[in-house]
Amino acid sequence: MAQVLEFKLPDLGEGLTEAEIVRWLVSVGDVVAIDQPVVEVETAKAMVEVPCPYGGVVTARFGEEGTELPVGAPLITVAVGATETTGAEAAGGGAAPARPDASPSSGDTTESSGNVLVGYGTGAPAARRRRIRPAAPAAPVVERAPGSRAPGRAGGTAKDTAAPAPGRGRSSATASAAGGVLAPGRVHGATAVAPDGPVAVISPLVRKLAREHDVDLRALTGSGPDGLILRADVERALRALETVPAAPATAVVAGTAQGERVPLRGVRGAVADKLSRSRREIPDATCWVDADATELMAARAAMNAAGGPKISLLALMARICTAALERHPELNSTVDMEAREIVRLPGVHLGFAAQTDRGLVVPVVKDAHKRSAESLTEEFARLTEAARQGALTPADLTGGTFTLNNYGVFGVDGSTPIINHPEAAMLGVGRIVPKPWVHQGELAVRQVVQLSLTFDHRVCDGGTAGGFLRYVADCVEHPSVLLRTL
Repeated sequence: MAQVLEFKLPDLGEGLTEAEIVRWLVSVGDVVAIDQPVVEVETAKAMVEVPCPYGGVVTARFGEEGTELPVGAPLITVAVGATETTGAEAAGGGAAPARPDASPSSGDTTESSGNVLVGYGTGAPAARRRRIRPAAPAAPVVERAPGSRAPGRAGGTAKDTAAPAPGRGRSSATASAAGGVLAPGRVHGATAVAPDGPVAVISPLVRKLAREHDVDLRALTGSGPDGLILRADVERALRALETVPAAPATAVVAGTAQGERVPLRGVRGAVADKLSRSRREIPDATCWVDADATELMAARAAMNAAGGPKISLLALMARICTAALERHPELNSTVDMEAREIVRLPGVHLGFAAQTDRGLVVPVVKDAHKRSAESLTEEFARLTEAARQGALTPADLTGGTFTLNNYGVFGVDGSTPIINHPEAAMLGVGRIVPKPWVHQGELAVRQVVQLSLTFDHRVCDGGTAGGFLRYVADCVEHPSVLLRTL
């Protein structure tokens, strides 16, 4: 007899408490293998495919695409040992009650990996899914809204929906949590459903545009292939809204600000929380210095002229940072206030600020102190591209010990950056521009950059911070200084 097990949304990374369902990878009635990804979710940090540790037949899914679920909420239920039964039997009364606490270690014979890692998947290859077609006339299968009960529990309130049509990978008539059935060509959460075609997934950029302007995607008809909703469809809806006459002005409640309200969600919300915590907990201070980067730019040009992979300026600055941290390890640390201890960290995991369409993210180059300029260049390029594609994993975004912030790309000279909590310092690099400079006793035009260091005053005093920044500036002005540490 099949046993129905409940799989809950796991912890997907440090500080993440919820995730939004972007795309279901399985449907009710599908057979899934152990560790097969079953849903794609978007957290405040990354897009993640979540694997299920159980193998069997999917009997229920919890939440529509576009729904935000808290960590620990049910995702799906799986009838284990039901792969030879029909989809109707697995989703109906042919399975034992759900056992959310069942696991291999509890003495059950249930086959399970027991190995849903925190946000990284299990590494097992995704098995090929096959649809179990009902042997008898189609019986209702269960599509559950968040908060409903698993099969076999008293008081279940889930809505029933029509069984998937034979030969279709996913049903185009799946009901929402409110019981509504999607019309052909409309959108269900983040997925457009064509009348006679496959499911078309809306891009994150289109979803973001709609969310920012409060456009209900379910009210749009997509003009793309298979009814896919495109950016142009959202923009057309926005233009139509602009032509609607404004409603008469009403009195504003005292103390309520007028204007557009933008929810602090996703990446923007995570950034707001982290920066607010940094300001509350870290007594930071900033020092800065102008440096003549002419020799550094010439050294980089000579490296790239010699052949081989091109070396980025960011990689050279990262190499300078790791050398400076070796001399001033106080700045590669964190503060444990409960123990009243400064924890000096053994390795440098270098974060760097990257601006993306989803907001500001800080990917982390692991073991940066062990990498050459060429290796750093490759890793910066890989992480930057993943950030732009929204493909960074929680592992790529956590564990940093020091941050390098190149705000010069925005055309500004200086800044007083906020420390990336719980780190102890951040180096900022402004734009490199020609400026008048006294060089070897004469006035000349040189390539000048402003460097700024924001540091946690609990881990060191100004002398240490100034020594770190002065060493960085010396390496920028005289790259040969680095040879002493190579």
